[in-house]
Amino acid sequence: MLKKNKIDKIISNKYNLQVLYEDNHIIVVNKRAGDLVQGDKTGDKPLSDVVKDYIKEKYNKPGNVYLGVVHRLDRPTTGIVMFAKTSKALPRLNKLFAEKTAKKTYWALVKNTPPRHEAKLVNWLKKNPKNNKSTAYDKEVEGRKKAILNYSVIKKLDNFYLLEIDLETGRHHQIRCQLSKIGCPIKGDLKYGFDRSNKDGSISLHARQLEFIHPVKKEVVSIIAPLPKDSLWQACPF
Repeated sequence: MLKKNKIDKIISNKYNLQVLYEDNHIIVVNKRAGDLVQGDKTGDKPLSDVVKDYIKEKYNKPGNVYLGVVHRLDRPTTGIVMFAKTSKALPRLNKLFAEKTAKKTYWALVKNTPPRHEAKLVNWLKKNPKNNKSTAYDKEVEGRKKAILNYSVIKKLDNFYLLEIDLETGRHHQIRCQLSKIGCPIKGDLKYGFDRSNKDGSISLHARQLEFIHPVKKEVVSIIAPLPKDSLWQACPF
């Protein structure tokens, strides 16, 4: 007879899911480039539905499976995505993110030399729904939302810099837009000024770490998402 963890791995492999953390209230997965977190006008099957299918099979659940989307990542971005498995957990997790008590850390690869080794970027972003793109401005004007992030260079690779980014706000395409504003578009991000796409259609932005207080257990949970299996990412010695 197969052991439970072996069965769990078979089921997760069936759905192409890398589950990073799971308990009765929460499930956290490592999103692949191209995965859509929540359904949109494309009609493509979203990651939320795949996770539901995984839960349904793993626990042999009859009927519909409850799953709440806590936060999202852009489709070409990789890394940590959290879902709530219970209606009790969802509003509590939403509150953690709304109050910025859940700490999200991202890694990004950029080709151009950042103007400083580390810095706080403060801009005002305006989203254009027609082209699904945000523009960063230096001054506050009505209709623009304040965006703040902190970055630091943590490694110089052969032709790229590895940046670590901590968000103080959560705006549309914030990291992509603000890094482009300082002349450092993310590798593969054609929309924000990089000159070539990545072969797999991804951009080299990875939601690397999430730290939060568990909404039920009240314990600190820290999760790290393994890097994509790409030669440049794998050259990062972490």
